[in-house]
Amino acid sequence: MIKREFKVNLKSFVIWTSILIGMFLIVYLIYPYIINDDTVKNMDELMKVFPDKILKAFNMDMTSISTAYGWFKTEGFMFVLIIVGIYSSILGSNIVLKEESNKTIEYLSSLPVTRTKIMTNKIIVCITYITLMVLLLGIFNYISLCISGEFAHKQFILISITPILIGYPLFAFNLFISTFLHKIRKTTVLSLGIVFLFYILNVISELSEKVEFIKYFSIYTLSDLRGVINNVSINPINIILSISITILFIILSYIRYNKKELI
Repeated sequence: MIKREFKVNLKSFVIWTSILIGMFLIVYLIYPYIINDDTVKNMDELMKVFPDKILKAFNMDMTSISTAYGWFKTEGFMFVLIIVGIYSSILGSNIVLKEESNKTIEYLSSLPVTRTKIMTNKIIVCITYITLMVLLLGIFNYISLCISGEFAHKQFILISITPILIGYPLFAFNLFISTFLHKIRKTTVLSLGIVFLFYILNVISELSEKVEFIKYFSIYTLSDLRGVINNVSINPINIILSISITILFIILSYIRYNKKELI
């Protein structure tokens, strides 16, 4: 059964991973041609126009985008977090619910397997694909940056790992929510809304000390790119929180799914 799950979800994994890698490939190909002394000067002048809080929200106060690695740590990483978050959320919201929508739950129910076993196989597949997406993107970016120029290798590796800290909890959170619904369309829209809500809350929390508390309501706070850049380390508390949130919502998903009336 687990082989079936890997096969069924392979297409979406390839599509989302290809989107990310394709986007970075284009940037690495064109960056050497658009970055020169004049463009660097113009970009530096443009950055002076923006308020410090805006630059801080996108980490542009910490690094220049005059290099491919500088772009990766600012705008590039923003795309990584958003797309990994979307992919993880969609997996969580659809992986179990699609069996009801496709009416294949009747077939699964006829097999000598429990709901717990069905859920476990699906969770294993999703966690594997989320991990592979982050790993493959990290390997691609590492090779590309080695070709593009010098960069901080340890810092890059730690930055590349952090999307997992938001990917797993978003998957588990949306998995739990999906156990209350019956239509994929509703859960997909809801999962996308959740991703952007969490991301916007995280950005807003960087704009002012008065609203800094908002970050505690966003899963994206766990990625803490600024902390990784400054300290060249991942905060252990963020790792613990990421694992704890993931485990909590997975356990709740098991409980809810075993009680759910399937259609």
